[in-house]
Amino acid sequence: MTDINKVIDEMPDAVYQRLLSAVELGKWDDGTALTSEQRASTQQVVMLYQARKLAQTDHFTINREGLVNELSKSELKKQFKGDTIAEFKEKEM
Repeated sequence: MTDINKVIDEMPDAVYQRLLSAVELGKWDDGTALTSEQRASTQQVVMLYQARKLAQTDHFTINREGLVNELSKSELKKQFKGDTIAEFKEKEM
């Protein structure tokens, strides 16, 4: 039996990106749709990879302890403080 921890530890980032894309789009790179079983198992691998190898700080992600990372509104504001997405000014009349 394959040890999933070893698979995750040795998984290249490019493979993770392909699996993540497949889960997000519901299809493989060649356009073939994922079966419900493939989607479920691929999603689990993606979540394990995120938990073990990525320092997730996004709202509703999996942290290194394998728990859902839920940031409060104030924590999200701190994270994005100073980041301007768009700036609008009223037209002068």
